[in-house]
Amino acid sequence: MARIRTKPTAGKRSLMLALSEIEMGALDRLATKRGLTKSGVLRQALRLYESIEDRLERGEKLYIEDPKKKTKSELMLV
Repeated sequence: MARIRTKPTAGKRSLMLALSEIEMGALDRLATKRGLTKSGVLRQALRLYESIEDRLERGEKLYIEDPKKKTKSELMLV
């Protein structure tokens, strides 16, 4: 469950987020791997998700390509 609290500092708002152990582990690993804070990882993920949504709404498709196998797989958001 997420709860938004407003904070006047730097035009940012605070979000309290409950994650499972698996989700928190993934967040920790990504933050370490990318050299970011957990908040930084979540901000990037949000921007990426929004960008994908915008493109899909325009009728574009999203693919992952395996250059070794020379295959492409379409990614779909449900």
